Amino acid sequence: MKKNVIVSLADASYFELLNELIDSIKNFKESSDVAICILDAGLNEEQKNLISKKIDEIKKAEWDINVPEYKVRGKEWLKSQVSRAFLPKYFPGYEKYLWIDCDAWVHDWKSVELYFKACDNGKLGITQTMGPGYKIMSKAKWLFGKIALIKSQNFKHAISSGIGIDKARKLAFAPHINIGVFSLEKNSPCWKIWQNNLSKTLKSGKIFGSEGLAINISVYIDEIDTEFLPLNCNWIASNLLPKFDEKTQSFVEPYLPNIKIGIMHLAAGLWKNNQDMRLDKSIKIEIKTLENKSISKSLRYSN
Repeated sequence: MKKNVIVSLADASYFELLNELIDSIKNFKESSDVAICILDAGLNEEQKNLISKKIDEIKKAEWDINVPEYKVRGKEWLKSQVSRAFLPKYFPGYEKYLWIDCDAWVHDWKSVELYFKACDNGKLGITQTMGPGYKIMSKAKWLFGKIALIKSQNFKHAISSGIGIDKARKLAFAPHINIGVFSLEKNSPCWKIWQNNLSKTLKSGKIFGSEGLAINISVYIDEIDTEFLPLNCNWIASNLLPKFDEKTQSFVEPYLPNIKIGIMHLAAGLWKNNQDMRLDKSIKIEIKTLENKSISKSLRYSN
């Protein structure tokens, strides 16, 4: 049995993205030593049959923490906000788990290796959404004088989830941690801490974003042992567009030394004429090359 596993989840509407993620992983010869397991949150039979030949296992995602029905309203994909905190339960027997959201794809295998290395000795391997070129980390609505309403992502979610003002204040200006890509060992104490925090954030807050808030609480308040990886390991293109290296035909960071993007993440979508690239692969946007030339490019995976 393979020691390490990459896990993702999708419903029928995000199947093409999931399929591209799988292909991007299998494009690297090193992937032969890593299992690929999928959580089904609404895939149809044809879709499951298509990917079953390329992966090791597929299981139906469940509500591992009870959530009121009125919060779900048929959105099975919301299980991703809960089930990713219980990966060893779904796919036991692996030593290390790497979760990658289905709207992301692997561009450089070095990032996969870094995530598996980062979670050694029970640590959480994860990336903060901050780096060169980020101009706004938190928002504030200025009322008058020195008084303002804090509108950071962590603070907003913390308040709506009712975790307490002291904890919310501590999270307010902490660099946000994106839970779309992370790694953990099977026996890491982080799983239980994260699950306990997730149970709390789900009680009062919205389902969407609850798992991210729970991991931010685990890192910044419970101070779990964390290995922070560089931004190219989880490049959220909607926050900062990459550049394109025409010589190597690869996406790179827009600032020197123009490191190659490891995992391209299309979280929040890339929009043109009110159309999201995640749902329409024909959508292209303008990005710069390393020679500062503008080109029209899709950021979806293409072999």
